[in-house]
Amino acid sequence: MHTFRVWAPAAESVDLVLRDGVLPLRFAAEGWWERKVVEAHHGTEYAFAVDGSEPLPDPRSAWQPDGVHGFSRVFDGDRFHWTDGDWTGRDVRGSVFYELHIGTFTPEGTLAAAAEHLDHLVALGIEVVSLMPVAAFPGTHGWGYDGVHLYAVHEPYGGPEALQWFVNRCHEAGLAVCLDVVYNHLGPSGNRLAEFGPYFTDKHSTPWGPAVNLDDTGSTEVRRWICDNALRWFRSFHIDALRLDAVHALADDSPTHVLAQLSSETAALSEQLGRPLGLVAESDLNDPRMVEPVDEGGLGMTAQWSDDFHHALHTLLTGERAGYYVDFGEPGVFAKTLTQVFLHDGSYSTFRGQDWGRPVDPARHRGGAFLAYISNHDQVGNRALGDRPGLTPGQLAIGAALVLTSPYTPMLFMGEEWGASTPWRYFTDHQEPELAEAVRTGRRREFAEHGWDADEIPDPQDPETWRSSVLDWSELDRPPHAELLAWYRDLLALRARTPELRDDRLASAGIAYDAGGDWLVVSRGRFRIVVNLAADELVVPVDGVPSYQVMAFGTADPVPDGIRTSGQGVAIFAV
Repeated sequence: MHTFRVWAPAAESVDLVLRDGVLPLRFAAEGWWERKVVEAHHGTEYAFAVDGSEPLPDPRSAWQPDGVHGFSRVFDGDRFHWTDGDWTGRDVRGSVFYELHIGTFTPEGTLAAAAEHLDHLVALGIEVVSLMPVAAFPGTHGWGYDGVHLYAVHEPYGGPEALQWFVNRCHEAGLAVCLDVVYNHLGPSGNRLAEFGPYFTDKHSTPWGPAVNLDDTGSTEVRRWICDNALRWFRSFHIDALRLDAVHALADDSPTHVLAQLSSETAALSEQLGRPLGLVAESDLNDPRMVEPVDEGGLGMTAQWSDDFHHALHTLLTGERAGYYVDFGEPGVFAKTLTQVFLHDGSYSTFRGQDWGRPVDPARHRGGAFLAYISNHDQVGNRALGDRPGLTPGQLAIGAALVLTSPYTPMLFMGEEWGASTPWRYFTDHQEPELAEAVRTGRRREFAEHGWDADEIPDPQDPETWRSSVLDWSELDRPPHAELLAWYRDLLALRARTPELRDDRLASAGIAYDAGGDWLVVSRGRFRIVVNLAADELVVPVDGVPSYQVMAFGTADPVPDGIRTSGQGVAIFAV
């Protein structure tokens, strides 16, 4: 038996369309229609017809085995046999994140195949597997940010039961799971929500079209659709945290912002389940209110990504200063983002053409509430060629050391730990020729405006663009990849056993640097992270007398006036 329910507040009639017939739904209350069907069960295929429309998939469909345009299928999540009863959860603040994309993490591109590499992540020292979106999206291959069935799991990845199985495997291995969810927009193909009700509004606009309706007529049920979705991942799939995509695009003028509502409901569920549940925001606002408690006027997020730290580190290592990197690149800028989180904390942003952000109060905020990284899917995939940072092994080792010894919550992007040679490009699999061409020409036009030859931009619709982005796991044992992988493992092991390197008080990090950008030294308790950014060997001055070398990438020898360090080398000393 199964009860079918759908919200269609303006409809005159709603029919349940089954493979063997059509049944009218009964109007219940507040725009909801429902019907209990004794013969329906797990696996029953169905759709809804609104005022005589063609069959439409369920806006809350948990299973879309035939793609985003096909019939929905009843999914009974309680059928799965969980064996993670000993899992008590993990506070994601201060834990080591690893962002991965199921479709390119392995050649098979499935949750089952990804699980075969969990031992690698455990040996590396990862604590949180951060999955990019798995909500059903058009075609087979894509980033997942154009999902249209937010309750369903992309069938080519294995479908909903495969996600339950994957999370169960992660928990058995001691790994928490963070799932990326997208509530600020839906993809253009297969999005039929507007035919059911006011899921969108013209009151606000977004780069992707009409805004999700969070504060206009009918918004109560739209907000419920979002919050119920989030809570369902926690409850039915045992997810430990959600990464909320681009929350600055959640236009909401309600007295209670939808993020604050979600935070409060997540906290209540966490207490009910007896395990921590996290909300990690991607925000462009540089506003610490994002991670401040709801009862103190904040939005209640557990943590947020810190792009300013990435930009400061990336430009320090590469010298790039174009676009949004324009205000970054100086050692002093990196020093500020290491100790104060944001560069733009009320200061002028050249890229935005205005003052931006608010300062982070170190007496009120801890670094664990901010994620630091040398790369992520955005910073790689949104480059014209989808190329990973073009750095030497030494520069990659420096970046890893500065991230993993920072007072922030560290995050790696898949393959980073061995300096993967594979790019990570923007790829799509739209089935409509007009949409496919619009995506293709739009991306080429965008980068041509920034000086790129349009013919050099990979075609998102070409299957080779996806294939070229799949990790090559055979690289791990080959130089120089093996050396870098060993460095990452050693760094993460050092961090795990060293309280000073996990101290997330912002005041616990100190930094000295050469104004010319040749060297810097980060202080973390009794440890000094000594970095030579120059190509040639030089002596880096260090405060205190080094008592012993903990680890080094390259050569590093104490001399009377500091540490003689090889070009693009990094070492950690105790003093």
